[in-house]
Amino acid sequence: MRAPRGSAPWMDPDEPKLSRLFILVLALLAIVALKLVLLQVVDAGWLSQRAENNRTNVVTLNAKRGTIYDRNGNVLAISVDCEDIVCDPTTVAYTDGTTDGAASAIADILVEVVGGEKDTYLDALTRENTRYAYLSKRVDESVADELKSRLSEAKLNGVYYESNTKRVYPYGTTGAQVLGYVNDEGAALSGIEYYYDDVLKGTDGQRVYEASPLGTPIAGGVSDTIAARDGTDIVLSIDIDLQYECEQIITDGAKTYEAESGSVMVTNPKTGEVYAAASTPLPDFSNITDASSLNLKLVTDSYEPGSVFKVITTSIGIEDGLISKDTTFNIPAEILVGDSYVHDDDDRDYAMDMSVEYATAQSSNVAMAYYVQNIIGAQRFSEGVEKFGIGQLTGIDFPGEAQGIVRSYADYDGSTAGSMAFGQGLAIPLVQIVRAYGAVANDGVPNTPHFLLSKDGEEVEWPSGEQIISKATADEETDMMRAVMTYGSGTNGQIEGYDIAGKTGTGEQADESGGYKENHYVASLCGFANADDPDVLVYVGLNGIPYLAAVSAANVFHDVMQQSVTILGVAPAATS
Repeated sequence: MRAPRGSAPWMDPDEPKLSRLFILVLALLAIVALKLVLLQVVDAGWLSQRAENNRTNVVTLNAKRGTIYDRNGNVLAISVDCEDIVCDPTTVAYTDGTTDGAASAIADILVEVVGGEKDTYLDALTRENTRYAYLSKRVDESVADELKSRLSEAKLNGVYYESNTKRVYPYGTTGAQVLGYVNDEGAALSGIEYYYDDVLKGTDGQRVYEASPLGTPIAGGVSDTIAARDGTDIVLSIDIDLQYECEQIITDGAKTYEAESGSVMVTNPKTGEVYAAASTPLPDFSNITDASSLNLKLVTDSYEPGSVFKVITTSIGIEDGLISKDTTFNIPAEILVGDSYVHDDDDRDYAMDMSVEYATAQSSNVAMAYYVQNIIGAQRFSEGVEKFGIGQLTGIDFPGEAQGIVRSYADYDGSTAGSMAFGQGLAIPLVQIVRAYGAVANDGVPNTPHFLLSKDGEEVEWPSGEQIISKATADEETDMMRAVMTYGSGTNGQIEGYDIAGKTGTGEQADESGGYKENHYVASLCGFANADDPDVLVYVGLNGIPYLAAVSAANVFHDVMQQSVTILGVAPAATS
């Protein structure tokens, strides 16, 4: 056969096809080689980690929050074991493998045993593109056991259980405002739970294990556990029995005297320990509609204190040697303070000789303004107010403490000193009055009001402040406060057999226009017993009421002090 024209006789006509095939094979080999390099070198770590993740399960080991005790060892807050109920929607079925009606049947049983809404459960049980959904969190173990039994009897699959813990408050709502609460996610949101969260919460651990695609642990597979570290237990100064009584009394008192809110605090003036504290309205953690109910208003809210401030005014004058309880001045019927005249509540229209003790017992505003403007002087008065810690944080261990609004001497105007003399023209949280009265009761040495006594079994030291006034001044001031309770404005707060020193206050409250609201007072009484060697101090305040303290707060004070001396075991005063 003759070769085609123009071709060499030795050339094979199929050679171009073979060459193209050879090049294609080389290219494929190169691609495979490159892929191997990518898989074995470049992406090796990522792929290894992905494979590890696909067969590895991580389970959180929940730490238990520390237990909170009261001063007598009663459990106020504790974490208990519970279970989270979860489901795998892809395995929801009867044990024979049928799925029709299985989700609805499980939801019905959940409603009966756990409670809740069927539609919510159905949404989780039939959810697509997931193998994990929550049905209910932090369910009591007894309830979870009943659910397991019911589902087993009904031959239903797809529901699983995970260990967890939840916070329980054995005394219910008693002390809830002080203790605060922990939400369903384990986050502390208020009170002592929030303030000492770093101490109480502990550290979660985790368990890592190899599992099959269905989540079953692989026997002999790799596993690793980091143990949870539980939180630290703490002991509070609260006496839960007294706390209960105080909450009942202040709630009833606020209602009786038409108060916007009421506050109470019972302390040991020698140490600063808080035995009981509450402000109304008290919180309901099952349905918080008023976030302000979480606040301990004695600590977080500021008010013009009124005549309870007169103890500070007279203590400054006595300490500086300018007045004594027996010093007598001719007190006019009215006195000019700034651009306004100040009068007394008794509407006295004549000048009167008054001893300092009598003026304190009768709560004369004119006398106090007279002492500061004519005897003590504005600068000396300002320095004394600062020494008492007024307008400064007390350091109480409760979240949200306010500092108050108190002018420094450099900012005084013509009315500041005269108004502050009887507790107007400043706004403070009334815990500052508790601390100041505690100093008078404790021979002139203040202590920080506090709740924490010990943590992890070790006592916590709360250092005393620097001496504000001498013991002699404190004793003389105490004598004048006795007079308030025996023949002055505090007589309704007196308890038979007890030697009580105290002072009432009826503080007007400013309005938005810069004046004062009509018939809108903070009525209060703060006092301690027994006066010579006091073991208990009580503050009671009724905010936003139309009544004077002598006929409102004094009555509530009586009930709180009666319960305090009884529950705390304070004996009546010794008689000679």
